[in-house]
Amino acid sequence: MSRPSIALSRFGYGPAAGEHPPADPRRYLLVQLDAYDPAPSAIAGRMRSRGETGEMVELVRSLRQDRRAAMADTESAMSAQSATSEDPRAAALEGLPPEYRSKLAEARQVLVGDIAARTQLAVSSPTPMIERLVHFWSNHFSVSVGKLGTQFEVGPHEFTAIRPHVRGRFSDMLKAAVLHPAMLLYLDQFQSIGPNAPFAQRRARRGGDQPERPRGHNENLAREVLELHTLGVDGGYTQADVTELARALTGWTVPGIGRVGRFAEDQPSGAAFVALVHEPGARRVLGRSYPAGEAGQARAILDDLARHPATARHIATKFARHFAGDTPPPALVARLEADFLKSGGDLASLTRTLIDAPEVWTPGPVKFRTPFEWLIGALRLTGTAQLPPQRVVGALTQLGQLPWRAPSPAGYDDIAASWAGPDALVRRVEMAERIAANIPADDVLARAEAAFPGALGDATRTQLQRAESGSQALALLLVSPEMMRR
Repeated sequence: MSRPSIALSRFGYGPAAGEHPPADPRRYLLVQLDAYDPAPSAIAGRMRSRGETGEMVELVRSLRQDRRAAMADTESAMSAQSATSEDPRAAALEGLPPEYRSKLAEARQVLVGDIAARTQLAVSSPTPMIERLVHFWSNHFSVSVGKLGTQFEVGPHEFTAIRPHVRGRFSDMLKAAVLHPAMLLYLDQFQSIGPNAPFAQRRARRGGDQPERPRGHNENLAREVLELHTLGVDGGYTQADVTELARALTGWTVPGIGRVGRFAEDQPSGAAFVALVHEPGARRVLGRSYPAGEAGQARAILDDLARHPATARHIATKFARHFAGDTPPPALVARLEADFLKSGGDLASLTRTLIDAPEVWTPGPVKFRTPFEWLIGALRLTGTAQLPPQRVVGALTQLGQLPWRAPSPAGYDDIAASWAGPDALVRRVEMAERIAANIPADDVLARAEAAFPGALGDATRTQLQRAESGSQALALLLVSPEMMRR
């Protein structure tokens, strides 16, 4: 691969149709840091939750009191996939109250629109490297649909907690992402109650516990913050640290939920904080003490976690793996780690250090494209016009990587073995044929030379020359080694 090709495809999502190779690849990337628009008009209307989340959760809670069995069959229908195929649970849904069916349909429509907006931004963006960074960090702070109300929140999570901070400080992104309604819902933090909180004590005195109501604090979010978002699995934390962080996080919830919702204080992240359910007292995490401070207590702990040396190592390793190969070069990891510590987690500085690193400019391909980035690359290369939202979601569902649908809080895997299986490749071939059949396919060889400057292999060039038609040549280009790897 040539340096212009690396700048286009390894750092970004490949060239847009008609885009000329950059004369100065390094400057081409650095300019994007200044040109990036964190809040483009395409997502302006989704920069905040629409407020339906709390309403949906309350609807389901009331419904579960009488229809627990029915809900078990319908919760998994709350995904974008159900919007693109015949719903096998249609009979069960028909039996639900109309207000819930209406809210579920609205949630699916919102989710499909957000996925389409995210995809189109990447296809049309003049700053594709920064869009890749947005998606990298969004996967790092992975949230997934399928739980109550998350369809309304996963899009705004990326749009408001990730996009504004990709050039800022990691500590700010960490607080925005962890304390966002999407994360609080996904990891059940929204219903976590301190066992000694005023609300819990009052309820216990009145004998008001209800079987369906949660009791005590939930440790899901605290554990993932330490294991996935900051220190890493070998970061030196203990179970006591998990418990203490979980206690600090009590009180963080979603607006409009439960009887205590009227006492909620709105937070910049879009979440709410209810002091009545916060576990009182000081906390001790990783050997450091934090005084009682209600909402500020969790923020203070997150700030310190963001600056921890184990966090620097964990982030540097993931960053290097994404841009320099499944087994990242130790020297690159060390350089990124040092920058993270020296700059206090300045992500723009981390990106500049990455761009300057010789390890990411190695001529041979270093990464296998995931389904999402392959589709974005294909749409950019072919100049495909804006697709209807349902078609975008259908394509990503077929390819096996729907945004905000990762199977675990760890996000989608970032290694070739997870995406290079025979079945996955067949899906790309089928998708390539459909894309090529619906757009003009003239002079494909010239298009290929422009798309992969100084990087088009002889084997691919021969296959394109031997193709029986322009459409076949274009389909072959879309599944060529140059398109599959970066």
